Amino acid sequence: MTDLTSFIAGLPKAELHVHHVGSASPRIVAELAARHEGRSPVPADPAALADYFAFSDFAHFIEVYLTVVDLIRDDQDVRMLTYEVGRELARQQVRYAELTITPFSSVKRGIPATAFCEAIEDARRGAAADFGIELRWCFDIPGEAGLPAAEETLRIALEEKPEGLISFGLGGPEIGVPRAQFKPYFDKARAAGLRSVPHAGETTGPETIWDAIRELGAERIGHGISAVQDEALLDHLAEHRIPLEISPTSNVRTRAVAAIEEHPLATLIGKGVPVSINSDDPPMFGTTLEAEYAVAARLLDLDPTGVAGLAKGAVEQSFLSPAGKKALLAEIDAYAGQNRA
Repeated sequence: MTDLTSFIAGLPKAELHVHHVGSASPRIVAELAARHEGRSPVPADPAALADYFAFSDFAHFIEVYLTVVDLIRDDQDVRMLTYEVGRELARQQVRYAELTITPFSSVKRGIPATAFCEAIEDARRGAAADFGIELRWCFDIPGEAGLPAAEETLRIALEEKPEGLISFGLGGPEIGVPRAQFKPYFDKARAAGLRSVPHAGETTGPETIWDAIRELGAERIGHGISAVQDEALLDHLAEHRIPLEISPTSNVRTRAVAAIEEHPLATLIGKGVPVSINSDDPPMFGTTLEAEYAVAARLLDLDPTGVAGLAKGAVEQSFLSPAGKKALLAEIDAYAGQNRA
């Protein structure tokens, strides 16, 4: 039998919770920082980025994250970043990814919405042709920027209508940013056919997850780890098959969870809650999707068959077309079968 690390490396995968700017590799961040040297605190030396990405808490993470966002100055930067994220995901055998993108952050920095959307679409087509990966977009409201950001994010989504756009999200800090205030924007996005995938219950309690479900019509929840504090919520998630997008290393690096051994992944699965394994902001957290699967395998004591089951769960919970799901699930089964002997 193939060892687990090699099995994970070759396993066809889908990723459902990975951020656009947060996926910028040290090489790309350093290149952008060098391009804008003297106008950014981000180091232009890839080796120095590990120290720069050492976060004291979630608020510090957001602060650092926004300095990297500030490196994206024009549509060429957007296109390069998006294409390179596709390359890195495909290297890990990711066949399909739903990338969380925050257009408001780039548009307010002066990139026209049309140029921004054209850049990500050009990169999406290029990544599909060159790397065999299908990218789709979740347009994300940066919660810290409030209702004006929600208004603009919705406007860009509904007016620009990029072909790869499939869902509408809400990210940024949870503390002091109630979910319910964004209900009108999610109502309009859902009426236009976009799926609802807000972050909730990462750094706040179960009530935030309830609000995401009841007020925002959440079909999946970003993180949602505080659900373990509420038995009724666990039952609701399990009964209604509302998946949680789990990113174990991210939760530790932002101090949402004290240590990886204390992560509630096993409890959530034990309660019947659907989950997918994701990398969130991988270079910033010193991880990869492959590494997150290895962490999950350790926390859950999984063999290759169990790991393949996690990969299939992500496909089933995705917004990929039925034909696409069927093909990718078959590819995972074939790969697992070949490596079982």
